[in-house]
Amino acid sequence: MRIDKYLKNARVIKRRTIAKEACDQGRVFVNGKEAKPGTEVSVGDEIEIVFGTKPMKIKVEKLTEHVMKDDAKEMYTIL
Repeated sequence: MRIDKYLKNARVIKRRTIAKEACDQGRVFVNGKEAKPGTEVSVGDEIEIVFGTKPMKIKVEKLTEHVMKDDAKEMYTIL
């Protein structure tokens, strides 16, 4: 699954366009490497997102196309 779509489905970032912009600005890293919006993520990958000065690190637990709001938290673990 694409990183921009994953961040939107997991509700880490509210909209896919904002997730795409964060990738384009170099604020998203997958396994320590800078991610483009089309970077593929898989279960077990570590994603780091820099919001302002505060970085957030998560681990991918599940990949799901359609997620209910309550189930979105099960898609990742905060490290």
